[in-house]
Amino acid sequence: MQTTDVTVPSGALLINGDWVADSSGGRIDQVNPSTGLRLGTFALAGAGEVEAAVGAARQAADEWRRWAPADRRDVLLAIARLLQDHDAELGALRSLETGAPFKRRRGRSLAAEYFIYYAGWVDKLEGRTIPVGPDALDYTIAEPYGVVAVIIPWNGPVVSAGMKVAPALAAGNTVVLKPSELGPMATLRFGELCQEAGLPPGVLNVLPGGPAAGDALVSHPDVGKVSFTGGIRTAQKILAAAAGNVTPVLLELGGKSAAVIFADADLDGAVETGVMTGVANMAGQACVLPTRMLVEDSVYDEVEARAAAIAASITVGDPFDPASQMGPVINESALERILAVVDRASSEGAGTLLAGGSRLGGSLSDGYFVAPTVFGSVDNSSSLAQDEIFGPVLSLIRFRSDEEAVELANGTRYGLGAFVFTRDLSRAHRMAARLEAGWIGVNGFPPMPANAPFGGVKRSGSGREGGAAGLEEFLRPKNVYVRLERPSG
Repeated sequence: MQTTDVTVPSGALLINGDWVADSSGGRIDQVNPSTGLRLGTFALAGAGEVEAAVGAARQAADEWRRWAPADRRDVLLAIARLLQDHDAELGALRSLETGAPFKRRRGRSLAAEYFIYYAGWVDKLEGRTIPVGPDALDYTIAEPYGVVAVIIPWNGPVVSAGMKVAPALAAGNTVVLKPSELGPMATLRFGELCQEAGLPPGVLNVLPGGPAAGDALVSHPDVGKVSFTGGIRTAQKILAAAAGNVTPVLLELGGKSAAVIFADADLDGAVETGVMTGVANMAGQACVLPTRMLVEDSVYDEVEARAAAIAASITVGDPFDPASQMGPVINESALERILAVVDRASSEGAGTLLAGGSRLGGSLSDGYFVAPTVFGSVDNSSSLAQDEIFGPVLSLIRFRSDEEAVELANGTRYGLGAFVFTRDLSRAHRMAARLEAGWIGVNGFPPMPANAPFGGVKRSGSGREGGAAGLEEFLRPKNVYVRLERPSG
């Protein structure tokens, strides 16, 4: 696929089934991070558009929840089919707006998998009967919250929408979806496909916007629940804004995940996985990537040399070039921030720079490309090892025992993911039990299936997405107690 094959969305907002081009939040230029060139101008939601979208979602909520389960199921399956049919198009839009390498698609859209999975739950939302004795009947009803505010990041917009919107709709909620202003294009196309599938007006509204729109949305008294994926600072602001109405919030936040490599591991697979996922994948701009590599002392030098060599060999370039393994970071601000982190780590002696650490020039000089970067002998207490960089920077840290590995891995304020590489199955289970993370991968990077829960602990968030737990986030039980009349006589 070429960039000329992709139609950029109009940049309007989806409110109550209509596309609104004029908005009080102004407009923003969307820039291709690979070239620095403008892709288009997009409307941003302001307080007025948030009010209209929440009102439309509230108006549609009663009708949507009363649709026959089979009808709601069929609409979700229709959305899934369209996501599969347009998987390459959505992937190309994501590559244009984020710089993520475009890969040949095989018709299995991860976002579609979430809609297929949760469509199967629609007619299974059952209550329970509670034993209270012969003189009364007590039962529960699984009810939706009503209007759900969904706020997603720019780095995986359609997958994030699938993880959140699919269970919210399956549970009978309506949704106001706010994609990041840094990457709205794929999400707007997602909204178009949901309309095409037959989703009624107002059930899904799509409002690209910045912090002001987000604040108006999460503080709105008619929003029953908030689901947010992003950084801890924004999460703290969301929690403060939602507190006024005591609105419950699901949070999937950042991470500083450790890949623990033991001497008995398949080093070829372990180091390749660690570097290619921690550095090359989304140029390190994803929350669960293994950005710390903890390596057992006896193989540390070998792993360090391998990691530096792999990083140096990564092909960085145009995301539509099939040879590219890594693209740019999202914008110039991110590039400058990441390079400042590298410079500070070097000047403070936080570790030894083994590869990368600079902006790439030549044919890539117009884009926001950072060389794949590896630091060795990193101090785990340094900001390099403790702070989420959100860029292609990997830290290698030495350990000498299982106990030290656990201490180092758990020694951050984050707890989203962790990875263990070992041929010792008993050790793998012991480590998984002790690692403070919500998502563990053993001898590989898990594929994040739709039927499995995903989420973090500590400052990596609360609540779960995926699986039955992800559906329960959008339901609340209502208890009904009925006193029965005793038979006369």
